[in-house]
This record gives sequence, structure tokens and C-alpha cells, in this order.
Amino acid sequence: MAKLPTIRIRTRRKYYRLIFTGLMALMMSLIISSALLLVKVGYVDGFFTELMHSWGLAFIFAWPSAYVCAYMVQEHILSRIEFY
Repeated sequence: MAKLPTIRIRTRRKYYRLIFTGLMALMMSLIISSALLLVKVGYVDGFFTELMHSWGLAFIFAWPSAYVCAYMVQEHILSRIEFY
């Protein structure tokens, strides 16, 4: 089996929280949108069209809320815990 090259991206450390929360919001909004759509209407014709619409709308709300939650947890909760 051929070994695929590893893709590496270099960026400043200050963008870590923004990238992390963006990727988390992207994955979580896809999973939740898929699950809710399957529960609500099942697998029907046009499922993926509805999923893309639902996912886009969910991501618009997920990223800012994930960013705010990550900030609150890191700055106000984890900063008060002493890890060893």
C-alpha cells in the first residue's frame, strides 16, 4: 500500500483556539444535523440537500457558541484547577 504524504500547515499559535473551535463546530454540527434529520424525517429523497442546508445553518450558530464556550472554560474554569 502506498504511503500518502502528510499535509502540514504552519500558523501562529494565537489562531489555535479559532481553528480548534472551528473544526469542532464543523464536526459537531454535521453529526447533530444528521442525527436530528434522520430522527425527524428519516432517510428520504433529497436527504443530502436537506442535510447541507441544515448543516450550514447549524454551523452558523455552532462556531460562535463553541468559541465563547472554549474561552469561558479555558479562562475561567481550567485556570482555577491545578494539574500535576
